[in-house]
Amino acid sequence: MKKIIAILVLSVFASCSSDDDVQELPKTEVTLSFSHNWNGFVVTDADFNLIQYFNANTDELSIEKLRYLISKVTFHKSNGETIETEGYNLVDVTNNTNLTFTPNVQIPVGTYSNVSFTFGFDNEDNIDAAYTDLNSESWGVPMMLGGGYHFMQLEGKFIDNVAAETGYAYHAIKAVDNSDPNNLIFQDTFFTVNLGQVIVRENAGIEVKMNIAEWFKNPNTWDLNARHSMLMPNFDAQVDMYENGQTVFSLGNVTP
Repeated sequence: MKKIIAILVLSVFASCSSDDDVQELPKTEVTLSFSHNWNGFVVTDADFNLIQYFNANTDELSIEKLRYLISKVTFHKSNGETIETEGYNLVDVTNNTNLTFTPNVQIPVGTYSNVSFTFGFDNEDNIDAAYTDLNSESWGVPMMLGGGYHFMQLEGKFIDNVAAETGYAYHAIKAVDNSDPNNLIFQDTFFTVNLGQVIVRENAGIEVKMNIAEWFKNPNTWDLNARHSMLMPNFDAQVDMYENGQTVFSLGNVTP
């Protein structure tokens, strides 16, 4: 009988000791940094305003403005658990601002099967005139096109088919058919970017790479002579931008 009691007591202590030994994983800030390239050649604001790039359609072009919005950075565990952060970041390459973004929550260190973010705003967040800072950046979309916010502004000049410099404005928004102003028809064009597996260590940094050339390339070869302006109300153009955007982003260096 004494032996049975002793075993039970030891079991209770072992159980308590095991519970006490369980510790939460340390947490850390994670900073996303955004880099840009043209088919592998680095692009910064210092490279703007020079007609020096060729798209897949062999149009020769420059970049004069590049701004885009990302939101809902999310960390995914292999067991299905997710950590979704709040906030958004307006990356502005033109003015060399917001090229890094640190979400407002600390992330437990460890291996994540995927890190994702939303390009633009989803329908829950794309609320007209809701964000004072974006309003001050002239980032809103006119109500005749449904309101809400831009997802990207990419602008520059290209050499057109009569050898003249012509401006282009490759602006991404939620696709809208406004042929009947009283009955706007929408199609979602925000999308989720999946960067893949990331190991988060203390003070982690995650590089997000944008290949700008992909916006004009895959799967829709973009002819700037045919599509260089008035693209916001062009429903088909917005859908094609959405399709081309799927291959634009990729995972770069993860530090430390």
